[in-house]
Amino acid sequence: MTKPLLLAGLAALALSAPAAAQTATNTDTKNFGVQGSVPPLCVGGAVNGGAEVFDLGVLISTTTGLMRTDLAAPDKVLAGSFCSARSTITVAATPIVAQTFTATAPAGFSRSVDYVATASGWTTTPASTSTATAVNPAATQTRDSAFSGPITVGIGSFATTGGSSLRLVADTQYRGLVTITLTAVN
Repeated sequence: MTKPLLLAGLAALALSAPAAAQTATNTDTKNFGVQGSVPPLCVGGAVNGGAEVFDLGVLISTTTGLMRTDLAAPDKVLAGSFCSARSTITVAATPIVAQTFTATAPAGFSRSVDYVATASGWTTTPASTSTATAVNPAATQTRDSAFSGPITVGIGSFATTGGSSLRLVADTQYRGLVTITLTAVN
């Protein structure tokens, strides 16, 4: 090999080295977004102990026939309650009414008992309603953020509908209903 040919070959090799370094990459990147959603959701939970009835027993004093003044029922606790958004809690109640005796009660008697129902623990101010009152502005309370926690439901302040001097008619089935409603608010 001659010296000029060798120099020409080395020159060609030197010129091709940068071209080799500039080859196309063998990597390409694509980004994929990830999305989902969480709908507003409220769950009332389950009653601790499973007892969903406020059992008041005998409503009257068997001596006087008037409603007992010591009438009470233990609170019920809804465990596992939550709302994933701003929410309202509403408590509604119906009077405790004789189910078998459906006629108008005779003079001096009543066939229903009024009371106050409350739901506390969800909001700073408990939701409460009275069956003796047509308008109950405190029955619905609002919580401004998502929340999880127990709700304590109670009943009290029992009064014979029509006045404390009235006696309750005999009936083995006096029933009322308390309803707690959680609602997600957008």
